[in-house]
Amino acid sequence: MRINANNLIQPSTISAGSGGMTMPDQGADFADRMGKAVQASEQAKTTATTGEDAKLKAACKEMEAVFLNMMMTRMRATVPKDGLFGNSQEEQMLTSMLDTELTKNMAQAGGMGLADMLYRQLSKTTVKSQAAR
Repeated sequence: MRINANNLIQPSTISAGSGGMTMPDQGADFADRMGKAVQASEQAKTTATTGEDAKLKAACKEMEAVFLNMMMTRMRATVPKDGLFGNSQEEQMLTSMLDTELTKNMAQAGGMGLADMLYRQLSKTTVKSQAAR
């Protein structure tokens, strides 16, 4: 639709066959743009979901590391202390730091499967909560 210098609509630009104001090639262009917009929206959702999945997996691995660290600490407490190696405060601190690093590495390597179970359970909950929105 064009408007001339006198602010009048020129009737030659209106498509008589369509019964409306759009040109036939504009409908196809609009459909293409809508299709691209829908694809971009789906990609944005996938990217957001992927980012949240990565955060959830990392949190589950950290939780498993904490659990393994607690378990390792309790296991070490059951071992009798003898005078051969001493039982100084420094040794206890270094042993605690060693256990922390060992359990982090154990969790990253797959651990005992607690992180995977937590992830599966929590990802179901996350999907349900997002569907409710």
